[in-house]
Parts: sequence; C-alpha cells; structure tokens
Amino acid sequence: MGVRCSGRSLCWWLARARSKSSALELDDLEIAGGGDTGGESKPLFREYSLEELRVATDGFASDRIVSEHGQKAPNVVYLGRLDRDVAIKRFNKFAWPDARQFLEEARTVGQLRSGWLANLIGCCCEGDERLLVAEFMPRDTLAKHLFHWDVQPLCWPMRIRVALYLAQALEYCSSKGRVLYHDLNAYRVLFDQDGNPRLSCFGLMKNSSDGKSYSTNLAFTPPEYLKTGRVTPQSVVYSFGTVLLDLLSGKHIPPSHALDMISGKNYSSLVDSCLEGHFSSHDATDLVQLISRCLQYEPRERPNLKWLLTCLGFLQKDASVSSYTLMGLADSSVTSKQLLELSPFAEACAKSDYVTIYEMMEKVGYRDDEGLANDFCFRVWNSQNQETLNFKKLGDNAFQAKDFETAIVHYTQFIDEGTMTSPTVLARRCLSYQMTNLLQQAVRDAEQAQVLSPDWPTAFYLQAAALFRLGMGSEAHEMIKKGYKIEYKRNNRN
Repeated sequence: MGVRCSGRSLCWWLARARSKSSALELDDLEIAGGGDTGGESKPLFREYSLEELRVATDGFASDRIVSEHGQKAPNVVYLGRLDRDVAIKRFNKFAWPDARQFLEEARTVGQLRSGWLANLIGCCCEGDERLLVAEFMPRDTLAKHLFHWDVQPLCWPMRIRVALYLAQALEYCSSKGRVLYHDLNAYRVLFDQDGNPRLSCFGLMKNSSDGKSYSTNLAFTPPEYLKTGRVTPQSVVYSFGTVLLDLLSGKHIPPSHALDMISGKNYSSLVDSCLEGHFSSHDATDLVQLISRCLQYEPRERPNLKWLLTCLGFLQKDASVSSYTLMGLADSSVTSKQLLELSPFAEACAKSDYVTIYEMMEKVGYRDDEGLANDFCFRVWNSQNQETLNFKKLGDNAFQAKDFETAIVHYTQFIDEGTMTSPTVLARRCLSYQMTNLLQQAVRDAEQAQVLSPDWPTAFYLQAAALFRLGMGSEAHEMIKKGYKIEYKRNNRN
C-alpha cells in the first residue's frame, strides 16, 4: 500500500493548524530544552594561533581524533582542551586556498549563537593551515546512535525530537541570513552533555566560487547538485528529508536512493525494527509523508522549514521529558523527583540569583569549613601567623561590605601567604570573582575548593553558577548534579 493521508494523519494535522489560525506561529509549539540563547552567555568568537591549537591537541595527536571517518578523512576533527573541551577541525591544505574568504566565513558563522547549534567559537588561519574551533559535544553523533548503537537504540520520541531540533536549528540559521547548509547528514547532528541534539556549525561554512560549492561531499548531495553544482535552500530541505529517513529506518540511505526507498511503500517496510510496538501507525504514516514531501525530485515541490516545523511540532511526544532521560542517560541512583528537590542555595546557583547566593554564604560563614571551623586549628594558626589571619579578616570585612574587588585582594594575600588553605575563603573569592565578572578565575577557585573538600556541595554549586554565565550549560548542569548527590547523601545518612 502506498503512502496516503489517513483519517488522522498529516492532512488532519494541517487542517487543525489552519483552523487554529491562518498561519500557525512557531511560538505556539512547546519544544522541550534547547532554544536560541540570544548569545548573551555563549563564549565570544576569537582567532587562535596555530601554536595554541597545537598545544590544545597535544601536537594534533592521533589519540585526540574524534571524527568518525578517522585519520584518512581529508578534514580531521580533534578533541582539544583550551579553557574548556573544544572540537578543532583541521582542513587539508587545499580546502581553502583563499585565506580572506576563510576568515570572513568563520567570523560570520562565529556570530551565530544558539542552543540549537554546536557553536563556532574560533578559528586559525596561518600559512596554509585552516582550522575551526567549536563547542565540543560529548554524546557522539546521530550516526553513532542510529547506525552503530551498542547500549540501546533511540526511542521514537527522541527521534522526533532530533528532527524537530534540527529543523529549529536550520530555521534559526536562516533567520540570521545563513540559509545554506552543506552536507547535512546524520554525522552533522551531535548530542551535548544533556543529550540535546545540536547541529554542527561546520556545515555553515560556505566555500564557493561563482555560486558553486567546493566543500560539498558528493555522498550527501541532492539530485540537482549533480547538474548545477550549487546548494540552494531547497537542497537543504532535501538533505533534511534524508536525515528524516535515517531516523525512521535506522539505516543510512544514500540521497541518490532515498526517493526510490520511500516511493509507494508502506511505513511498516521502512521503520527501524527496533521501534516495533513503540509508535502509532498514524505517527509513522505522517512522518513518511513528510519525508516524501522533502524528497521530491523538483526543488519547487519541496516544503519550507516553517511548514516542517509545524508538522513536526504536532508529532512530538513526551515534550516534558528531558533528552537526558529519553537517551537513557539518567542516573538510576537519583530519581527525577529528587533532582527537582534542590536546596535553596543550589537553586539560587542554578538560577544565577546572586543576591540569594551572597546572602546565604554570608549567613553560613565558616561553619562548613572543616579547617577554619575547628577551634584548635584557629589557636595554632593564630599563634603562628597573626598577619596571615589578618588578611582573612580584612577580606571578610570587605566581603561583608560587598566590596568584592577589595575582598579579592585580601583573600588572595591570605591564600598566597598562609600555610593552611580554607575552602570557604576560596568559595568567597570565587563569588567575589563572579561579582566582578572574572569568571575563569571563579571556576578555578571552585575547582580548588572541590579538591580540598570533595564532599562539600557548595563548591560544586558555585562552579555551576560561573559555568552557566560562561555559556557552558552542560558542564554547569553536571556540577549541579554532583553537588546534589553529595547533599542528598549527607541529608539521608541517618
């Protein structure tokens, strides 16, 4: 049986959309997680030296390669370490002969900032070297989760979410003037620490002359590219349809065979066997219809992204469930309910509520500090080095007066001159750094406090607050979770 509109399939959804309003607004769709961050907390784009990136990758060591095509690929992606983990793409020496065009493209793409993207945060252009630096996504590619999974396959709601987030990413880029995307495929979709799908920024780089693209991989091209050598917005929709087909089938279908694969076939012959019994026939039929529309041979017959977003929004399931849970990444030792029961201090750090953070830290003082809260330690220290202790008192006075710059000075004197380090002093200097926008220094203080007091949740929460402001949401959430686990164990020992 061929693809057709069932009683409650795509035609029904579109009729519902039209009855709701003459044009369904994208804001009407509830999309869990992700989203355009507006760029306020994302790292700024910068140009790196080749030496900086060489150091970050241990000399471009082979064990740093993370691209799934391996060392033999013409362009290799490395895991690098700068002030955070980053993905560093190194092009072959013939990929970008025009250095000026490379820099212009990188700077333009580097202005985009969205939670739907693995954002471009830097580049390097020295001699024949061309490198891009992007946010690192630690949960592998969509290709890995679809074609080479070794734990569990992606569930149906997660596959729909991937499609929805991908469409949202493309729509965001289009709204910012980047309507073209090269080589859109399952290897370009990545998963962040929280399991949210992100679109790689690398495909937004336009390496072309006279409208013809020289950066497109022929293995992922729509039919018209073989005739014209050009990528158009309609070409992107075709490629999007091939990703939808991958999501449906769990197999990589070459674009040249995609339309033949789907034409005149029942959804049951296309759907990944791992999904049997976990989706409705209506939803599968609707998705097959969407794919069929995207894969039309004539570009003008393909839908636009807003239409696709509307349809995918109606197909989504379990919108309130986190991607982390849908991906099967949830830690079974802590329930979802418990994760919602954050302490007031943890909640303040998660919300960057610095008024509450400061008030609670000032109120608690040094009670949690296993070193300075001990009277014997105070007496010994006091007799040995009164001057060093005075630095702490001056820092505390400044901290109480909310003179954070002065507090930093005195706490630094205390830390540098003293023979005993206090986690609470580090935490107070960490907050003072955050209050004066010295966020990298704040992260380092929180990390040092964690080393000194591994069972102290405050250090983890403070690091999370700084990471949120640095645009490192995944890492920040991880710190919140670690702090919560420590706090939960403390509160339930008895």
